[in-house]
Amino acid sequence: MDMIKKALITLGIFILGGISVVLISSQMKNERERDLPHIQPLPEMQVHKTGYTGHTAVTGPDFTLAAEKTVNAVVHIRSQFLRKSNTYDDFFGALREYFGYDQPNQRQYPISGWGSGVIISSEGFIVTNNHVVSGAELVEVTLNDKRTYEAEIVGTDPTTDLAVIRIKERGLPFVRYGNSDEVRVGEWVLAVGNPFNLTSTVTAGIVSAKARDINILGNQAGIESFIQTDAAVNRGNSGGALVNNKGALIGINAAIASNTGSYTGYSFAIPVNIVRKVVEDIMLYGDVQRAYLGVVVRDIDSDFAEEMGLKNLKGLYVEAISESGGAEASGIERGDVITHINGIEVNSLSQLLEVVGQFRPGDEVWVDVYRGRKTMKFNVELKNEDGTTSVIKKEEKFYQEKLGATLQRITNEEKRIYRIKNGLKISSVEPDGILSSGGIRKGFIIVMINDKPVSNKSSLDRAIKSSEDFIKIQGVYPNGMRVTYEFGL
Repeated sequence: MDMIKKALITLGIFILGGISVVLISSQMKNERERDLPHIQPLPEMQVHKTGYTGHTAVTGPDFTLAAEKTVNAVVHIRSQFLRKSNTYDDFFGALREYFGYDQPNQRQYPISGWGSGVIISSEGFIVTNNHVVSGAELVEVTLNDKRTYEAEIVGTDPTTDLAVIRIKERGLPFVRYGNSDEVRVGEWVLAVGNPFNLTSTVTAGIVSAKARDINILGNQAGIESFIQTDAAVNRGNSGGALVNNKGALIGINAAIASNTGSYTGYSFAIPVNIVRKVVEDIMLYGDVQRAYLGVVVRDIDSDFAEEMGLKNLKGLYVEAISESGGAEASGIERGDVITHINGIEVNSLSQLLEVVGQFRPGDEVWVDVYRGRKTMKFNVELKNEDGTTSVIKKEEKFYQEKLGATLQRITNEEKRIYRIKNGLKISSVEPDGILSSGGIRKGFIIVMINDKPVSNKSSLDRAIKSSEDFIKIQGVYPNGMRVTYEFGL
C-alpha cells in the first residue's frame, strides 16, 4: 500500500469546513465546535536589512502580490441548519411519512457551521465546498470589507464536493482561473481562507503531490484527484482558495489529514480545472455533465505486471470495456494499457478521472495505449452514464403513460443520501394510474422495475416492456424506507 495512504488511515481525513468531519479509522470529531485553539506565541523573528529603504528586505519568495490579488475575493460563509429533536419521535418511527404523519409539533433548533468561498465572477458567483452549504436553510456571506449578504445555492455536486452560490451584488473583486495541469510538485502556493473564523488568513507552502486519492467523498462516482500541499489550513478553510505565486486560482481547499482535527502537515485541494468545468456545468445546465471513457481499469504494480507479462509499471490496465461506451466504439480492447489521454500521462485511476473529468459527453479525446509490443492511438468520443452524448438537465421530467405518473432524474446528492446508484423520482401521480391505485405517492424513488435498474425514460420503458403480466417496482421513500410493489396487468 502506498505510504501516504497508510499515513492517512492512521491520521484520519478531516473535511475543513466548520460543519462536517469524515474519518478513515479514528474517532469522529465534531466540526461544529466554535472554540479557538490555544495560541502559542512564536519566537521573535530575526530580520536582516541591507540598508534602509522603507521596507524589510525580502530574502525568500515574495507572496505579497498574490495575497493582494486574493484576500478581497475570498469570503467567509456561515451556514445555518435545522436539526430535529428526537424527543417527540412518535410511535410510527420510520413509517410516519408513509402513513401521513408529519409531526407538526416536533421541535427544531438551528445549528451553524462555517467555511470559505472564492468569488469567481464580478456578478456575485462564488464557488465553495458542497459540504459547507449542502442542506443549509440559510447561507450568509461576509466579504473581506465586512459587508454581509444572504446567498442562494445555485447548484451542488457531491461527486467533486463543489457548490456554487450567489449573492446579489455587482462589481466584486474575483480570482482568475489558473491551470492545474501545469502545477508542478515543489512549486510555491498560498492558501487563503477563514480558519477558526479568523478572516482573510494567508498561509504559504509547496505542492507536495498531485492526483491524490484519499477516499473521502464516500461514493463510487466521486472524483478524487487532489493537489496535496503543506500550506497550513484548518477548520473553516473549506472552500477557500489555493493560488500560485501569481495569484491565479489552482485549487479549492477541501480537506486535511490529522489525528487532532487541526493542521499537522497534510492538506488537499480540488484542482481548478475540475472546479472550472463543474462551475460552468452548473451555471449552463443546472447539473454536472459527467463524461465517461467507458473502461474499467486497474493500477499496475510489480506483482500484476509479472503476472500479466507487462514490461513496465506505467499506465492503467484495461480490465473491461463498457457496453456502448466510447472506448468500445473507438477500438480499445480488454488487455490494453492506457498510458496517456490528450498527451497527459496517466498512471493511476485518480489521474484518469481528473483528466476525463474536465470534459463533457460528446467531447473527443486522444487515448494512447500499449497493445502487445505496439503503441496505438485512439480517438474516443466520451459519453454520459446513459451511453449517449445528450445533455442531462437538472430535474428533467417526463410522463410515463402506463404508470400514470410524471418522473424525473434523481440528483447526485439523492444518490448519496439514499445510497443508490440510480433511480427516478415521482414528481406527480395521476388519480387513475397504476401507481396511484397502489398508494405510491409523490417523492417515491423508483430504483428498479422488473429487477432492472432504471435511470432515464428509455431504461424505464424497456424495463416495463420486459413483462406482459405484471410490474414489479422496487424503490425508496424520502424517509429512507425501502418498499417493493407488484401490480398485475
